Amino acid sequence: MASLLWFAHFLSFLLFHLHFQAGSSLPFSFNSSSAPMPCQHDQSLALLQFMKTFSIRSNASSWDFLYPKPYPKTESWKEGTDCCLWDGVTCEIETGNVIGLDLSSSLLYGTIHSNNSLFLLHHLQKLDLSNNDFNQSQIVPQFGQFLNLTYLNLNHSVFEGQIPLEISYLPALVSLDLSRNYDLILETSIFNELVQNLTQLQQLDLSEINMSLVGPSSLMNLSSSLTSLKLSECQLQGKFPDISHLSKLVLLDLSYNNFSGEIPSSFENLKQLYTLYLYNNNLNGQIPSSLGSLKELSSLVLFDNDLNGEIPSSFGNLKQLHTLYLSNNNLSGQIPSSLGSLKELSLLILFGNKFNGEIPSSFGNLKQLDILDLHSNSLSGQIPSSLGSLKELSLMDLCSNNFNGEIPSSFGNLKQLGMLYLHNNNLSGQIPSSLGSLKELSSLILLDNNFNGEIPSSFGNLKQLHILDLHNNSLNGQIPSSLGSLKELSSLLSSLVYLDLSNNLLHGRIPSSIFKLANLSVLILSSNKLIGEVSSAVCELNSLEILDLSNNSLNGFIPQCLGNFSDNLSVLHLGMNKFHGTILETFSIGSNLRYLNFNGNQLQGRIPPSISNCINLEILDLGNNNIDDTFPYFLETLSKLQILILKSNKFHGLVKGTFANYSFSKLRIFDLSNNLFSGPLPAKYFNDFKAMMIFDLNMKYMGAPNYSSYDYSVSLTLKGLEIELVKIQTLLTSIDLSGNKFTGEIPQSIGKLESLKLLNLSHNQLTGNIQPSLGNLSNLESLDLSSNLLVGRIPMQLTYLTFLEVFRVSHNQLEGPIPEGKQFNTFDNTSYEGNLGLCGFPLEKCDNGERQQPTSSKEIDSKSKIGFGWKAISAGYGCGVIFGIAMGYVVFKTRKPTWFVRMVEGEGHRKLKRFSN
Repeated sequence: MASLLWFAHFLSFLLFHLHFQAGSSLPFSFNSSSAPMPCQHDQSLALLQFMKTFSIRSNASSWDFLYPKPYPKTESWKEGTDCCLWDGVTCEIETGNVIGLDLSSSLLYGTIHSNNSLFLLHHLQKLDLSNNDFNQSQIVPQFGQFLNLTYLNLNHSVFEGQIPLEISYLPALVSLDLSRNYDLILETSIFNELVQNLTQLQQLDLSEINMSLVGPSSLMNLSSSLTSLKLSECQLQGKFPDISHLSKLVLLDLSYNNFSGEIPSSFENLKQLYTLYLYNNNLNGQIPSSLGSLKELSSLVLFDNDLNGEIPSSFGNLKQLHTLYLSNNNLSGQIPSSLGSLKELSLLILFGNKFNGEIPSSFGNLKQLDILDLHSNSLSGQIPSSLGSLKELSLMDLCSNNFNGEIPSSFGNLKQLGMLYLHNNNLSGQIPSSLGSLKELSSLILLDNNFNGEIPSSFGNLKQLHILDLHNNSLNGQIPSSLGSLKELSSLLSSLVYLDLSNNLLHGRIPSSIFKLANLSVLILSSNKLIGEVSSAVCELNSLEILDLSNNSLNGFIPQCLGNFSDNLSVLHLGMNKFHGTILETFSIGSNLRYLNFNGNQLQGRIPPSISNCINLEILDLGNNNIDDTFPYFLETLSKLQILILKSNKFHGLVKGTFANYSFSKLRIFDLSNNLFSGPLPAKYFNDFKAMMIFDLNMKYMGAPNYSSYDYSVSLTLKGLEIELVKIQTLLTSIDLSGNKFTGEIPQSIGKLESLKLLNLSHNQLTGNIQPSLGNLSNLESLDLSSNLLVGRIPMQLTYLTFLEVFRVSHNQLEGPIPEGKQFNTFDNTSYEGNLGLCGFPLEKCDNGERQQPTSSKEIDSKSKIGFGWKAISAGYGCGVIFGIAMGYVVFKTRKPTWFVRMVEGEGHRKLKRFSN
């Protein structure tokens, strides 16, 4: 939407200057063709002295849509020549007096002091110093000496400080522009003097000047001679003023302020109004229907307010309307069909409201429409086929509504269409092949619908296509090889750069033609039914930044070239396929790889040391393969690594850490579960996990840095379930060392990891007591120490863990009373079973610190009925509040139509049943 805001600024600027040129009654021209008298000598000297106070700097003037290309006009000023012929200088024909000085965009840099020779030009009628750099000069009082001045423009010239009272001493002033001097301040008293004295003023632009001390009521005293008033981004605040006495206004821009209240219905008095900009304020109430009487209105821009109610049907009377921009308000009801009579309408932008009902079929009459943006409303019904008659349309955005039915085949007539966004609706049926005739189409985004059928092969005709995103549909068939024709057409023109067909039902092999798209930077084909090998031709895509082929049935060897074919590649996700062989042998120095995921394949061999060349790596997931190796200590050198998952392989040997400083200091997820590691737990690493020692409240999701829509994902075992996290919060911290052969005691140093949420040391051969220091893990939500050889009592310090939701110490040799209160009132028998010496709730009562045997079968039966009660959880101590709520979003708000859960065999089925009761 930034381009639309740009257009609004541009249109405002253009209208202002066109109006000034058309309406100016200034008694001179900058380019007079009459034979002039020679320039007065004293004024020539003054100009030369003025020139010498400045230097020429290439960055002193901006060059954008607001300003022409800058150049040093003063370079034509030569001593001994007629100054009336100098660039930017205009003289009065009869006298040779300098009456106009236009040095706008002249690359001037320097300071204007009060004794500057500029102020010797007493005859000046027009002075334009805009778009230079006056180095934070003050606007000195001497500017008030130009008593003949009718035009003063100091726009965007790096002035600062207070606007002097003397500016109000220019009684002949017709146009005053001090805008875009961001450090200028205008006080109330000075503004009131301007209003009182400048009675001839027609154009006033003070935009982006600090007027925070000026009350809105002061605007009610402005001269009725004004035809253009621009006070955008002036920090004005308070109730919106009634300025309906400014009946000659053609342009009114009060955008980007903090006005509150309603738009006055008395605006109907502004009969000459051509442009009305009130966007980005806090205006509320309904849009007055009286605006529909402004027959000259061409641009009405009210976006980013709090306006409510419906669009007045009277807007159908605005026959000259070119732009209607009402987005991001609280407007509701149906869009009036009367808008379909606005034959001059070019921009219709209504997104981010609460409109319901259907798009009026009368919109098919808007033959001049260039942009139609209705996204993020509650519109429903079918998209009218009449929209296919809008031959001038370049952008159509109807995403995030409730449209159903098919895409009208008439859309094939939109020959100028460059962007079509229909995602996040309930559209269905086949994608019409007629879209393949839209030769200007650069972005086609249809994700999150219910489209079926095949991808039209006619899409191969879309030679301008840069972005094709069809993911999260029910498309089937094979990927058409014709997409491979969307490649570089010439050295100056490239086409498809973004291709996302993920989460469909596509099958067959990946067409080799896809690998000929030389400019492709994103290729996402995940979660389909693709088969076959991946050709080494994929490495010809040397512009590739994201390659995601995960969750398919691809097989064969991973092309070895993927490790070093491109320095651009930041995401390589080939997980959940059937690849075999070894991991890539060579990763090149200078690799930009940030995310590497080969989880869920059949890879063997060892982890290559060259992976340490990927110095930007944040996530490494090699879980669920057949890798046979010792712990890869060389990964310690990856200073940005946050997630390391080596679970469910054949790793073996010790994990004791090296003596390197700050090994794995940014690691937040450390998963070595279900391997053959032995020896003591890695206490050295626990001392180095700095990121797990500090609780960071800055919740973000991990994803590709250049593509905010692509989220990293990993597969973890969380609370007994193996889950694919399709969005990873930076708040999530986890250590899972379960299912190995670790021995010895639990290190006390693990108690330093205060931000840890999940700790699983189960199914090892750990001995000794449960460390009381675990009570320091104040954010812990799941603690599993089951199936070890632990002895002694459960420490009372664990009752401090008020977020603890899952607690398992079953199948150890623990004894004594179970701690009471807080979260311990919520755990059932399964948390403790297999410890014959434990007693207390929910097991048998304690008798002198030992388990009391039940006296009757009735008592035994009653004990067995004590379960995991959700009532106890909800009435407890906020268990899982922080992570639990957030994880609900992580699991359910996914890139897939449904979230992916694979339960651990055996006990996982039973645990899932218990959690869902």
